[in-house]
Amino acid sequence: MRKKLRRLRDTEKSSKGEECCALCKCSDDDPALFGEKVKLEEHNFSVHYFCLLTSSGVYQRGEENEGVFGFLVDDIKQEVRRAARMTCYGCKKKGACIGCNVSSCRRVVHFPCGRKLMFITQYNKIFPSYCQDHSPTQSLCVDSDFSLPQSCSICLDSIEPVLSYSVLKCPSCHASWFHRDCVQHQAHSAGLFFFRCTLCNNKENFQQEMVRMGIYIPERDASWELEANAYSELLEVYNHCDSVTCVCNEGRTYSKKGWFEVIRCCLCGSRGTHRKCSNLKLDTTDWACIDCINATDGKASLVASPQSGQKRSLLSKRHLTPMPSPLDCKSAQVEVHRDQALLAGLDLVRRTDFDPTHSLSVRFKGEQHLTLPSTHCAGDATRKYFLNLLMQQIQNSVVFEGPIGSKNLALDTQALREDLYFDIGSLLALCLVHGGPPIGFFSHGLYQCLFNYPANCPLSLNHMTPETHFTQQVHQIAAAKSLYELKKVMKANWEFLEVAGCNRPVTSLDEREALVEDLVSFTMITRMQLPLQRLRDGLRTLGVFDQVQLFPSVFFGVYCDAREAMTAEILGRLFAINFSEQQEMQNLETPIVSFWRHLLLECEVGRSSISLQDILCFVTGAEELPAVGLRPPPTISFLHHVKPEEQTENSVECWDDWLFPQSKPATNHLLLPVTSTYKVFKSSMEQAISHHVHLFPSGS
Repeated sequence: MRKKLRRLRDTEKSSKGEECCALCKCSDDDPALFGEKVKLEEHNFSVHYFCLLTSSGVYQRGEENEGVFGFLVDDIKQEVRRAARMTCYGCKKKGACIGCNVSSCRRVVHFPCGRKLMFITQYNKIFPSYCQDHSPTQSLCVDSDFSLPQSCSICLDSIEPVLSYSVLKCPSCHASWFHRDCVQHQAHSAGLFFFRCTLCNNKENFQQEMVRMGIYIPERDASWELEANAYSELLEVYNHCDSVTCVCNEGRTYSKKGWFEVIRCCLCGSRGTHRKCSNLKLDTTDWACIDCINATDGKASLVASPQSGQKRSLLSKRHLTPMPSPLDCKSAQVEVHRDQALLAGLDLVRRTDFDPTHSLSVRFKGEQHLTLPSTHCAGDATRKYFLNLLMQQIQNSVVFEGPIGSKNLALDTQALREDLYFDIGSLLALCLVHGGPPIGFFSHGLYQCLFNYPANCPLSLNHMTPETHFTQQVHQIAAAKSLYELKKVMKANWEFLEVAGCNRPVTSLDEREALVEDLVSFTMITRMQLPLQRLRDGLRTLGVFDQVQLFPSVFFGVYCDAREAMTAEILGRLFAINFSEQQEMQNLETPIVSFWRHLLLECEVGRSSISLQDILCFVTGAEELPAVGLRPPPTISFLHHVKPEEQTENSVECWDDWLFPQSKPATNHLLLPVTSTYKVFKSSMEQAISHHVHLFPSGS
């Protein structure tokens, strides 16, 4: 009997030991706080993932699928034996495996004890841990009149606005404060791709600060994205007849095309009826329930078109990609003289009836009021040509200064009186949305002044426009090598310092850096406040500014000259190949695809008389890829001289000699000639495209 009881106690002890972590001896299983708890059946022990990451004597020497996430079993056992000789600073028991990263500090703890003793572990590279005396802290760098929050921005419970181990804050907005456990659970749920500040939406700086303060961010998608069929209910539509009397014999949920198809309310979508039950016509598709009719005072226009008059942003939320154009079917007429695209654009946005959602209908006129050749001015190609000219002339306008491709705003009083900064902002937004080229000429400093990206970084002397009078004065101050020289330069430029509010006494050379920073801020921000604000207001046209503000890193390459050069691979991916239905024609067209790709490669490396830009212009009328992509997507089909069944042995040479490619810029469609050899194909492509470029050069 005693042996039996002893065996039962041993069994219970063994199972209990198996449930506890082999390193921290704790049975808690909260993945957000302790990491995933892995149970190794073969080796009869369990371990927390965070205990492994933070242990001082074990490293990931295996692949991810080996042992426990790369920690080999033998290494884990060796670490358990090492920790068994060390006493925890907190609970005074053996098994401590986490030590303070400061070499002079001898404190070692279990992972749970470390949390209680306010240890901070930084989950990066070597996973260092720090005790309370040596751990990193946050500071409050705001004005004294800044009102501190009284609640956690995640759980909304009350919070004491004092920075500590348990209370953290966002480094960007300073208004989002939260409990440590709250932000750790949020990071565990959101993952690396969605973890950001709940108020200011900052991601980069916020994640860096949270890692520094000991928050673990898993490198995976958000938990709600990984759940199977998480959004399936969003695909369900209302399918129920709500009429007072339903005459359908199959019931109110029955729906079949015809009289007994359930038609949903076109306003709310949460009410429905069979056509027969509400005495509707067989072709009726627009129907509104009685509640919506009462809410709209019975106005038929609201019932028929619930979304009429609404304006929406035409840019994608995450990146600039081709999308179906929701621009208004109405068009705004623009007449352009060859060298006056900017004047035509300003005339457009200054019209009293100007609506940015209207499509653009552009007509070019020569100096003698003669319309330019129709090939160049047909529809979509004309608009693209106009937008390219407009972007070039905006860059060279009086509101910008600096070298080509890196422009800052210039202060021009006449432009302020005419509100030209606002008009230029509106035109830039129109160019982006209506298929124009990327802006590309903003300097990094101007982009930072407009959109605060990178966030909260002070401007430097390199951001100023080179070779201006102000820049030269700031350079002289920055180049001072001694206190005497600094005072001498300041005395010579006292008028500039007085206007900037920086004419203050200096007592050491160390004050030079702060003085330069204040002068740069005055030159680029303080004195440019009104131009910057009016340019922002103009960029709000069609919601462009709001989209950039949400995702400034994504749009950086659109505004600044950081775009990658066009390559054969990029251009080739744009085109969808449409083969003929007949098998005989497909056999002739398949080699042409290889000819086409080989020609693109030769154009890229300079072994052809035409360039990739020439091909893009020939097909689409655009000098470079528009910021919002090409609409509609470019396609390729094939141009046959004779049908395959009509070909003879002597017919090949005669049709090879004069078959040339054709393009339809309005639809971005290219017809490739079907030839017998690559030499003939390349020759016909070069002749046709060179002829087009010669007739319509980009700078004309």
